[in-house]
Amino acid sequence: MTKMELEKYLLQSLNMALGSLMQGETSYTNSFDCQVMEEGFLFLPRLPAGYIIDDNLYQKIFLIANASLYPRYTLLKQNTAYFVPINTEDIHVQRGLFFPWKNGISERLIISDLEQFASSINNMIIPIMKNLSMDYDKVTSIAIAGNSGSGKSYTLTYFLSVLKNISDLIIMDPKFDTPSRWARENSIPVIHPQQNRSKSDFVSEINEKLSYCMNTIQKRQAILYDNPDHKFTHLTIVIDEVLALSEGVNKNIKDSFFSLLSQISLLGRATKVHLLLVSQRFDHSSIPVSVREQANVLIQVGNINNKTTQFLFPDLDPEGIVIPIGKGTGLIQIIDNEHPYQVLPLLCPTYSTKRGIL
Repeated sequence: MTKMELEKYLLQSLNMALGSLMQGETSYTNSFDCQVMEEGFLFLPRLPAGYIIDDNLYQKIFLIANASLYPRYTLLKQNTAYFVPINTEDIHVQRGLFFPWKNGISERLIISDLEQFASSINNMIIPIMKNLSMDYDKVTSIAIAGNSGSGKSYTLTYFLSVLKNISDLIIMDPKFDTPSRWARENSIPVIHPQQNRSKSDFVSEINEKLSYCMNTIQKRQAILYDNPDHKFTHLTIVIDEVLALSEGVNKNIKDSFFSLLSQISLLGRATKVHLLLVSQRFDHSSIPVSVREQANVLIQVGNINNKTTQFLFPDLDPEGIVIPIGKGTGLIQIIDNEHPYQVLPLLCPTYSTKRGIL
């Protein structure tokens, strides 16, 4: 399809769907036009107009165009209307609404041998989907959220398998479940509950380990002070089901836990110390707000609606985002200088692992 044909197709789609919303004004009455660009398309209203150009109109156009362009393009959802100036002296068409897109749709990675695949990663680039990877050097913290049965453990196991070759791991597993079995198979120590110990005692042990990590950060900061280019080995603190740690524990111990998490998330990036947190939800009772705000890789798996996305993606209305059905699907946002800041549909890699882990 040529650029001209795509513009004609988009105009036809918008004319047919926007008629009632815009009091019958269409491109046939010269009320607006469309222009296809490499990174998206422009909706060009001709002003003065008999319709209101606001967030509501922008989101309506998004819904129409996203469905019309699927699966050739995936529109990148914006929180508000995205205005751009047009290089012209004609005041009637000096602005447009921009709708950025990416080519194609999200596609799963199919991995036949996870161990071999993970060992082949000899740099810090971690593949997430076809045409989507993240640079672990630019990661502060990773947050994975989802209800029971949504694929959190499946997603976490993929990250653990990849990270073990590029980072030291400290694993904390309050449920004594999948991460513990994975750690046993890979000979990595794990902190988990033990019989005849209280929950407060268990969280105290975790606080001791987090305190050790803070000492590591401070030592590394001293090294960076004299040598800003020093390269450290990555250290990743993995906590499965954070909500299980923060609920029903002594207040002083919980406050210490929250304080240590906050300090690590705020100070860890430059010293290559990361958090990988998994929880059913990330409200203020599970982790401090500052920790959630510092995370720059956000993953929500399972059922996607306004209620489930309110903590990781508080400004996002997921309406219109096409998310395939299946386990390990959801939304992802990678916030760095290489990725668009928009939220993308996520399909976690498909892989096989040793029997008895998952």
